[in-house]
Amino acid sequence: MADTLGDRVVGDLPELLHAGDVLVANDTRVIPAQLAAWRGAARIGITLDRPLGDGTWHALARNARRLHVGDMLRFAGDLTAEIRARAADGGVVLAFNLDGADFAAALHRAGALALPPYIARPHGPTADDAADYQTVFAAHAGAVAAPTAGLHFTPALLAALDARCVRRVTVTLHVGAGTFLPLREAAIDAHRLHAERGIITAAAAAAINEAAGRIVAVGTTSLRLLEAAAVAPRCIAPFAGETDIFIRPGHAFRSADLLLTNFHLPRSTLFMLVCAFAGVQRMRDAYAHAIAAGYRFYSYGDASLLHRA
Repeated sequence: MADTLGDRVVGDLPELLHAGDVLVANDTRVIPAQLAAWRGAARIGITLDRPLGDGTWHALARNARRLHVGDMLRFAGDLTAEIRARAADGGVVLAFNLDGADFAAALHRAGALALPPYIARPHGPTADDAADYQTVFAAHAGAVAAPTAGLHFTPALLAALDARCVRRVTVTLHVGAGTFLPLREAAIDAHRLHAERGIITAAAAAAINEAAGRIVAVGTTSLRLLEAAAVAPRCIAPFAGETDIFIRPGHAFRSADLLLTNFHLPRSTLFMLVCAFAGVQRMRDAYAHAIAAGYRFYSYGDASLLHRA
């Protein structure tokens, strides 16, 4: 266990890992989830949150209380959706008129990236954001937000890890809009995370379980999914479904040995997760050091490599 703080760059990662270590990254792909809808003459802001198993979507809607089951929403182009249900969390369930490649194409015509509120874009996301807010692992469309620890990886860095005989495995957790929400409850146990859809294939689970070295989670999303699927220490089961696992101090980790993650917002569930993983005092010290050293925080910020306490 590393108890000291050190300043490194992401390019040093191959020398910090060992042959036989397994890097587990999230291969979700960010979709343009921010949409403008019309019900008659009324304009309604819609943010897609997560795909559901039956092909519908859970979505967040401004003025959702005015929407009713059976209402039809129109979007730009030929995209429409019917409100199939009102969700208990205040969202709505939408059934779109298109699916597959047709839906993906319509979404790219009608939607925009739902960037976090701390990325200031007065005129909306830029063309650079469309490329920059996507990781090198991105393969399966469905995320509202990028798994930002993966943004640090490049083809050259992956090649260096391969040369180091560090194995790579991908899992899928479609990051939802709830990732932006701060902790508002006075009692931590009263806070509920929005569910997110995840997949760990049997092949991915086997590769992780057979790791000769350490399991290195790339980002909090990968770690949350691994913990949701862990059935015993260093034993991951295949997974396909939703998880709302809320990891905070006191959690007994059963999967990763190291975590590569960005610096998170205060009063966030993500900061609670890293405190649970590496220890509260160690994270306080690490964040104080990061602030003093001028590290950049949040989605486009710097990273930390944490050892499990």
